[in-house]
Amino acid sequence: MSGTAPRTPATARPLASARTLATALALGALLLGAAAVPAQADSAGRPFQPSHPERDFAGSTVVAHEGRGPAGPLQPQVTQTPGMDVSSYQGSVNWSSAAGAGAKFAYVKATEGTGYTNPDFAQQYNGSYNAGLIRGAYHFALPNASSGATQANYFVSNGGGWSADGKTLPPALDIEYNPYGATCYGLSQAAMVSWIHDFSTTVHSRTGRYPTIYTTTDWWSSCTGNNSGFGSTSPLWIARYSSSPGTLPNGWSYQTFWQYADSGTFPGDQDYFNGALSQVQALARG
Repeated sequence: MSGTAPRTPATARPLASARTLATALALGALLLGAAAVPAQADSAGRPFQPSHPERDFAGSTVVAHEGRGPAGPLQPQVTQTPGMDVSSYQGSVNWSSAAGAGAKFAYVKATEGTGYTNPDFAQQYNGSYNAGLIRGAYHFALPNASSGATQANYFVSNGGGWSADGKTLPPALDIEYNPYGATCYGLSQAAMVSWIHDFSTTVHSRTGRYPTIYTTTDWWSSCTGNNSGFGSTSPLWIARYSSSPGTLPNGWSYQTFWQYADSGTFPGDQDYFNGALSQVQALARG
């Protein structure tokens, strides 16, 4: 739900110690961000391609890693506006029925990595809009596959745009447990923060909006070091299947969206916007 100086002749350069060179290389990698992290490849050297993107959606990894919290009535602190999120896992959605049941907004999976687009995206994205829902698109991140900027550009070019029509939510970045391997995709915490920053700033440069960030507090703490640098720009979409959103990641004092269940009244996952419908509309307008 997003960053080069004339060459000096070799004879003019002083010799650097191994330690100085290593420090410079490390600093350069950090400044370049996720683009400096090599993409994962298979044994034949081919770029990583997701094998089951139709099963990867916002929350598809959450229960396996975090389970569900204590059952009980939801405990919102202010007015909550109900909504949902869907992917190709739901197929063709009956949007008039969802609207009739009270859904006011929807997030729709558009892309994953740089090689997958949701085959049901048009029906879901346009259908929700036509049924009167405020809708937005999200990208399922694969930070080990390519840079944040590369994936952001792919996302925006394949449905992840935004317009100030009052019915389009900011593009969203779904960044959660890796469904294909290492929890943090093999990236260090610093490299992960750089990747997210790379994605976010690219989305902002393309659309004028910083992306909503979908995540869990546990994943964010483990994989970014509980970084606090995104709360001032990106709305938080927290996933926690319990009676309250719980402790939030560092940098956010409240959630904008809360995915509180993976089934319920509406097709797909169940979400609340943390405020009244007029506030959803204000977020959509920018």
